[in-house]
Amino acid sequence: MSSAPQFISPDLPPSPQIIQRGVEPYQRSFDAMRAFTDSRSSDTPDQLWIVEHPPVFTLGLGADPGHVLAPHAIPVIQTDRGGEVTYHGPGQVVIYLLLDLRRRGPGARLFVREFVQSIEQAVVDTLAAYNLAGERKAGAPGIYVADGAWQGAKIAALGLKVRASGCTYHGVSLNVAMDLEPFSWINPCGYEGLATVDMKTLGVDIALSEMQLALAHKLIDRFN
Repeated sequence: MSSAPQFISPDLPPSPQIIQRGVEPYQRSFDAMRAFTDSRSSDTPDQLWIVEHPPVFTLGLGADPGHVLAPHAIPVIQTDRGGEVTYHGPGQVVIYLLLDLRRRGPGARLFVREFVQSIEQAVVDTLAAYNLAGERKAGAPGIYVADGAWQGAKIAALGLKVRASGCTYHGVSLNVAMDLEPFSWINPCGYEGLATVDMKTLGVDIALSEMQLALAHKLIDRFN
């Protein structure tokens, strides 16, 4: 698979700061992302927020609530990101990308399509470092297992908000070692019967903290 386009500039901005927020309820992260983006200026450093959420289902702006089949006791929260319904829970890497795209790419701007491709490629690169093959699917953002018994299963999800100012929030999640049952209580990303898997099921048993930093650094590599 070819890599996403890379842009070289003599005036590249500093690398995003990595902010560890620990275990945090989704609503608190969501409110904080919006507040950060509302208040940022042209001098505000870009940041990557690493977080782990208690169980929660989230809906994108255009999501059909009917894709939440049986929420049980898990809260369902409406968001302003793109995409459909997804699940966040313990054992999942979640990284929120609070970036100003005008600082990156040709003419000090990284276009949204290249931004999405760079995020997806960072996930593919991260999985490859642990001998797991991931791939994109046309029209279905995220990363899917490329081979083996779990071929076609989704292992990483992507949902973003890009404001007219070029500032972004929300981000990417990678399943590391989760209770996968709640994914069966929804149509993940709006697809009925879509299989969802994690790295542990694929034979990679690794600390969440290691994977959080591994993906964060691969994201920074792509943006730089």
